[in-house]
Amino acid sequence: MGKKNDNTLVKNASFLMVAALISKIIGMLYKSPLSSTLGSNSYAMFSYAQNIYFILLMIASFSIPQAVSKIMAEKIAFKRYKDAQKVFKCALIYVSLAGGAVALLCYFGAPILVPDSMSGARLPLRMLAPTIFLSGILGVFRGYFQAYRNMMPTSLSQIIEQIFVAVMALAMSRVMISHFNGQSDVVVQSWGAAGATMGTGAGVFSALIFMLLVYQLNRRTINKRIQNDHASESSSTGDVMRNIILVVMPIVLSAFIYNVNGTINSYMYSGIDGLKGLDDHTIQTMYAEYSFYMTLINIPLTLASTAPTSMIPEVSAHYAMRDMNGAREKIDKATWLSMFISIPCSVGLAVLAGPITRLLFPRTNGVAGELMILGVITIILNGNSNISNGVLQGIGKPNIPMFHAAIALVADVIVMAVLMFVTNLGVYTIVIAMIVYAIVMCILNERAMKQYMGYKNPWRKAYLYPLLASVPMAVAAGGVYYLVYAVVHSNVISLGLGVLAGMAVYFVFYLKVSHPSDAEFAMMPGGRYLKKMAVKFRLV
Repeated sequence: MGKKNDNTLVKNASFLMVAALISKIIGMLYKSPLSSTLGSNSYAMFSYAQNIYFILLMIASFSIPQAVSKIMAEKIAFKRYKDAQKVFKCALIYVSLAGGAVALLCYFGAPILVPDSMSGARLPLRMLAPTIFLSGILGVFRGYFQAYRNMMPTSLSQIIEQIFVAVMALAMSRVMISHFNGQSDVVVQSWGAAGATMGTGAGVFSALIFMLLVYQLNRRTINKRIQNDHASESSSTGDVMRNIILVVMPIVLSAFIYNVNGTINSYMYSGIDGLKGLDDHTIQTMYAEYSFYMTLINIPLTLASTAPTSMIPEVSAHYAMRDMNGAREKIDKATWLSMFISIPCSVGLAVLAGPITRLLFPRTNGVAGELMILGVITIILNGNSNISNGVLQGIGKPNIPMFHAAIALVADVIVMAVLMFVTNLGVYTIVIAMIVYAIVMCILNERAMKQYMGYKNPWRKAYLYPLLASVPMAVAAGGVYYLVYAVVHSNVISLGLGVLAGMAVYFVFYLKVSHPSDAEFAMMPGGRYLKKMAVKFRLV
């Protein structure tokens, strides 16, 4: 049974990781032509509106899949399917009320939420109001299937969502720019950004339709489980709603505090630089560079978050049955899987930061690449803190990461304010503050996990081995890129060969330093094929 559960965890994490990778690649690819269509100023407005939307989504429902999957998984572990179904229905009521309220705040509060230096972002932010309402419902359906340890619907819906986002954002931004052509630059830029945000709404709507179809296809199985359930306690709707709120609110508040630092930093950057006399055009141009950087770094950050997403139902189920060893084992596997991807990604992005940003965002002035070199450490730090957040939430201690996030946020704001007023680092200050925030979170969460679970991070296997293998990988990737570029002068060809060389070297050296067992090979994404290659080339 243990081996089967291990395989389920890895399979679920792999599903989410592959889906997240495909989704983020689509997102990255469409934002390259989108930035060219909109121009730096309009793209900055689009990015700013998206950041505020993201925070409002946090308040409304962003963490609802984790909360729903956690509560339902605990009941499913004891085969209480009727109780689990009631949680699902009550969660839909909760997100409808919360999402509706926050959607109204988004629409009518745009003038307050967006500073004057970014006033063009107010219209695109209002366009995102209906999406907040729909996202909550979508999140409940994703959490429902995750509770049953079925990550496939969530994975496919993420890909469908991103495809519609890309297509509609590119199409509607061009339509809006064409329609308002001839009016003032501010009007054209604002409507162009608004057209781009329409893609976000189209993506969420399409994913929701898909999840509704999947749910309908599974109705017979769902009803059969409910009819054969004789273990449920038939809790009242009021008790279930109260339990959802008690679980959801700390998770939502924790996620809000955990992610609001980026929006606060952006607000402080644009506001303080405006007070220091910097013109709006320069502020928006530099913020666009920061947006380029975030677009790229969000790919490995998202991959790092997939392991804890799939892990929470597993840890919650083990913890509910007082199986502490099983819970700790799941955490070890999730940590290893996250770092196996995160560490080489961060090192590779640092080495090839300039070529990657120039390839995907030809309009960059080089600042995005410099921000990448500075900020890649957050990939590893956030991967660590995402897992520890998930663990503490999964064992029923959601207030702890929320409290830690608040402390980290205070440190972030202090660093941001001091550096903005006493230095001329400008947009670089945002990345430095984010690093400080991530370090504080990692330290505090690590102490809490040790206190409540007696947990110790698998430093050697999860961190040291990937780091040792990433050093020769960096040399190979960088060396191949610059050697090939000196001959062919093609950024695309040089970058492609450099990445392939880096991946091959990482795989070889990781095998040499870690000596993975067959079970560990099975845990790797695509581990079966990697094992065949390793045997074929006599690497193991």
